[in-house]
Amino acid sequence: MSVEVSGIGFDDPVLLASGILGSTGASLNRALRSGAGGVVTKSIGPRERTGHPGPNVFVDDSEEYALNAVGLSNPSDAFTDEVEKVEGPTVVSVFGGTADEFADVAGTFAPYADAFELNVSCPHAEGYGVDIGADAELTRDVTAAVDEAVDAPVWVKMTPDVTDVTEIGVAAQEGGADAVVATNTLSAMAIDVESGRPILGNAHGGMSGSALKPVAVRCVYDLYDALDIPIVGVGGVSSAEDALEYMLAGARAVEVGTAVWDGVEVLGEIADGIETYKKDNDLSHDELVGRAHELTPKEDGDGGEG
Repeated sequence: MSVEVSGIGFDDPVLLASGILGSTGASLNRALRSGAGGVVTKSIGPRERTGHPGPNVFVDDSEEYALNAVGLSNPSDAFTDEVEKVEGPTVVSVFGGTADEFADVAGTFAPYADAFELNVSCPHAEGYGVDIGADAELTRDVTAAVDEAVDAPVWVKMTPDVTDVTEIGVAAQEGGADAVVATNTLSAMAIDVESGRPILGNAHGGMSGSALKPVAVRCVYDLYDALDIPIVGVGGVSSAEDALEYMLAGARAVEVGTAVWDGVEVLGEIADGIETYKKDNDLSHDELVGRAHELTPKEDGDGGEG
């Protein structure tokens, strides 16, 4: 089931997404033992942050979506002690307010990271995240700064909160990105009708879960046509079918986040389901990735390399 993304080998194409079980080396290793081919840490920044006041997580009664506004809380450099303990492929998620801050944080974690995921897409931290990732020039500059600072592959995590995700993806590629991750959470909010107040302490947050998947799959599909670098799909993956949808759209691997709340064993179950599908349909991994483009020819040209 092994798969390669930007030169990094993973035991299978199912990775733990950033922010879920990513706070300690022990929890990241637990994800690996449960079937994840690799793990992405929580996002680490240039200085300690306590994040937003609670409530900072809300799960809708339908369980179709969750909202979070954690606010990029993190221990900064002290997290090296935890990353050092991880016993498998490790993608370190980093953020900053400037290109130099991104590069400095990545440089600190360079001895421990197999790759870096640039969080330029968090929708609920003013001055960070989507404030950068919605701007093509800033995305290009941040990516280039990190690419120059470290030898490891650089992945750029995209925001769906833009008019044209391919413009941002192309900017990341021009900046030296080795892969893009599509997508981060979608800016959203919920209001309690009894009190009349927003449910989250920060009022608005990021929506994850199955309700996000159609948006993120569309982003992957469009990015596949526009880019020459690999794509990692994320958003609402809770089954092998969800993961396969991303792969058919053009993702080489997927990340799983919200679904892990119901049991970390879902990581291995998804990986096994992908492998069964490939065997049943006599498909290699390369043949699976982007297959929807081959089966639905486009009038305006060929599908991308992905």
